[in-house]
Amino acid sequence: MRILLTGSSGWLGRFLAPMLRARGDVVIGLDVAPGIDTDVIGSVADRALIDRVFADYGIEAVIHGGALHKPDIARYPAQAFIHVNVTGTLNLLEAAAKAGHDRFVFTSTTSLMISTAIRNELADHAVWLDETSGPLEPRNIYGVTKLAAEQLCRLAQLESGLNCVMLRTSRFFPEDDDTHRDLSGENMKANELLHRRLTVEDAARAHIAALDRAPEIGFGSFIISAPTPFNRSECDELKRDAATVIARHFPDAPALYAAKGWELPKSVGRVYDAARAEQVLGFRCETDFNAVVEALRSGAALPFTHDSNYVSPKEVPGIA
Repeated sequence: MRILLTGSSGWLGRFLAPMLRARGDVVIGLDVAPGIDTDVIGSVADRALIDRVFADYGIEAVIHGGALHKPDIARYPAQAFIHVNVTGTLNLLEAAAKAGHDRFVFTSTTSLMISTAIRNELADHAVWLDETSGPLEPRNIYGVTKLAAEQLCRLAQLESGLNCVMLRTSRFFPEDDDTHRDLSGENMKANELLHRRLTVEDAARAHIAALDRAPEIGFGSFIISAPTPFNRSECDELKRDAATVIARHFPDAPALYAAKGWELPKSVGRVYDAARAEQVLGFRCETDFNAVVEALRSGAALPFTHDSNYVSPKEVPGIA
């Protein structure tokens, strides 16, 4: 297939483009910033550019990973999120429908599922989140625009029959958290693999699975996150005493953490359940918290990337 990959210079794109090419697909990368996998420099909000790319490259499918993200809230006005995340998605959907495509994969986010109450962990239990959770009340412009883009995908499938699969990915960024700095970056990422993180490699593999299954699925949204070891019956205890729950599932985790100078979470406020992706999409993340424990036990490299110096290519001076 000749696939248009938006966000090709970004963190996901740099892993996804080579995977697609390795299996024989032709990848045409589009991004506002240059990169090794980017063929066209420009914005998805530019409809004339999108039309030219479709015509010039004979695009047959779209993986739409380009977006403004949560950390961009501090750098860009709300209108920029509308232009890129909403108008840009509409441009691509309309071009794909006009071209007669049978598949469209949209990189969404679990962030759109997080209300202010969930974000502030006001419940007396860990909130269990799956695709049936709602009502959806995103707490910021990032979540609002990604939810709007999902609805545009729904309309495209309804009105034109374009098969759309939306992947609500949990965290896979390599840099430090932009709001929580209580723990080291590696410690936090390891903890998050229990309930709200996946590796970028798994994120890329999920997009390929969605691309392949889209015609069969027709329309669907899926949480993409490392499989949690927890179950719903543990939600009360997870909020009160997460470390005890974790030790029950991974008896040597406390000692391994202590030896590294790490801390297990004392409380878990929410859990992403990715079971539907495994059942319907046929995708399961390869890396989970057990891989962290195995790495600590054997002294091997940690099974995820942490780069406190990572900067989005579009934020490099002179690029955007």
